Amino acid sequence: MTVCSKQMISGGAAVAEMLKRHQVGPIFGMGGFQLLPFYEACRQLGLRHNLINDERCGAFAADAYARVTNRVGVVDATLGPGATNLVTGLAESFNAGIPIVAIVADAHRQHAWKNMTQEARQLEVLRPVAKEVIRVEAIRRIPELVRRAFAVATSGRPGPVVLALPEDISHGEYEFSEADLFVDTETAQYPSRRSRPAGADVQRAVQLIAAARRPLLLVGGGVHISQAYDALATLAVSENIPVAHTMGGKGAIACTHPLSAGLFGRYDRIANELIATSDCLIVVGCKLGEVATKRFSIMPSGTPLIHIDIVAEEIGRTTRATVALVGDARLALQDLCAALGDGGARRALRESYAAEVPARMGKWNEGARERTTSGERPVNIGRILGELNRLLPRDAVLVADGGFAAHWGALLFDTKQAGRTFVADRGFASIGYGVPGGMGAQIGIGPQRRVEALTGDGGFNMTMGELETAKRLGSNFVLCVFNNAASGYVKALQHSVYGAGHYQSSDLHELNYAEIANHLGCLGIRVEDPEQLAAAFERGLANTSSPTVIDVVVTRDPARMLPAVDNRTLKVAKGDRPV
Repeated sequence: MTVCSKQMISGGAAVAEMLKRHQVGPIFGMGGFQLLPFYEACRQLGLRHNLINDERCGAFAADAYARVTNRVGVVDATLGPGATNLVTGLAESFNAGIPIVAIVADAHRQHAWKNMTQEARQLEVLRPVAKEVIRVEAIRRIPELVRRAFAVATSGRPGPVVLALPEDISHGEYEFSEADLFVDTETAQYPSRRSRPAGADVQRAVQLIAAARRPLLLVGGGVHISQAYDALATLAVSENIPVAHTMGGKGAIACTHPLSAGLFGRYDRIANELIATSDCLIVVGCKLGEVATKRFSIMPSGTPLIHIDIVAEEIGRTTRATVALVGDARLALQDLCAALGDGGARRALRESYAAEVPARMGKWNEGARERTTSGERPVNIGRILGELNRLLPRDAVLVADGGFAAHWGALLFDTKQAGRTFVADRGFASIGYGVPGGMGAQIGIGPQRRVEALTGDGGFNMTMGELETAKRLGSNFVLCVFNNAASGYVKALQHSVYGAGHYQSSDLHELNYAEIANHLGCLGIRVEDPEQLAAAFERGLANTSSPTVIDVVVTRDPARMLPAVDNRTLKVAKGDRPV
């Protein structure tokens, strides 16, 4: 149905044609009457449209796909409940800087606000969780507005854009020419239209770095968005600067790199101590929010701080910056490297400092061995991560749901190469990302690489219906369910704040998720003995004919559910008013 010279097509078909020309990947959605022409055009054009069971999961799947491919995720939804069901997923992408184009059906303009079925103020609901909301008011403007949606989604800090298609626009027709339907291929992936910081600011930053004996890089998800891996490694290695990461920044350099100081913030290995003793902090693509700063408690006020971010207003929002470098992370790091020149003398001065990192990390890992090799029953979650560190291929992707799965994974999982091989939904930290995130990531990286996803039983309960979707689509990822018959993070916090036995609305009915998976046509494996974990993971990773669910019975002790003490509970323990 590709347009040649001029052709009369529907508005829905014009949207589909523009998506094809942007070379989009899978589309996740659930249609209704308003978008029927769009669906028919997807069929004719051979676009890969995937029916999902819940629109929130469609947004999550598109988000994970976008993260592992650096391409735009696409999701669609029908009028009313379909559109409003996108909110949680789009909020994740909005906060994490992930580009999504969300096509939502809207009411027929001649009948709007006359009690149309399923009509609501849906665009007002969606506006706070999108970079831009675009409502198409004229069929002839569809190509222009689709181009606008991709440009906004992929430039600056990427994020979701909502494209609303009223029923009469979708079903109406217009004669488009080939010239009308051009695309800007630069905006089909992200980041597009990069910008670099001011040269004078770079020189000020260089003076601080050159004078520092204990500089430290603190990197966030912006390194992945910018694909700044080589530039970051060049700066770190040439200047002997250790690198600590947020949950979203894990994989900015390999966790096995001798300069990797691991996770910083609420939970850490050695990084928080390095922050305290640093004489120059270089923050790259990180918003320095609550979790990264351990509720704003670990950032020293007198230490010079260089903050690199694409969004100027993020700099200084939580922590005072000495030098603000506003621009793309990769370009900013390249400019710093060029301005610093040969770092040989500085690198030599920092040799003993850099040598502290692997020594401290080795000591920490030795202390963590009690958990990562634990033989206790029910299974210690640390043992799960220990086995995954040993068994997952270098290029495998670990997807972690938003609860303590993300915290355990961020603390104990070791990426073995630079790149986004750890995906956690920490933009909004919604529970329920594990299944659709694993599905979207596996579609994104293809069947030659493997995806392992982590979720709790609470998160799995929310989204297990998408196993049917994954089975149907051939997204044969491996899902590990932490089965503790509880809303684990909440129960652990209740235990910390109120003491043993003071639990309210945090217990779940125990289910055998392996049996449920088998009934859904997937491979289900139940693990109650930690010595069975390795064989279960090996079997799951070898299974490429269906999704695999590994149901692991983990500790029921709320005092042992978290990877470390959550600092939010310390104020309560001291009698301070919790904040």
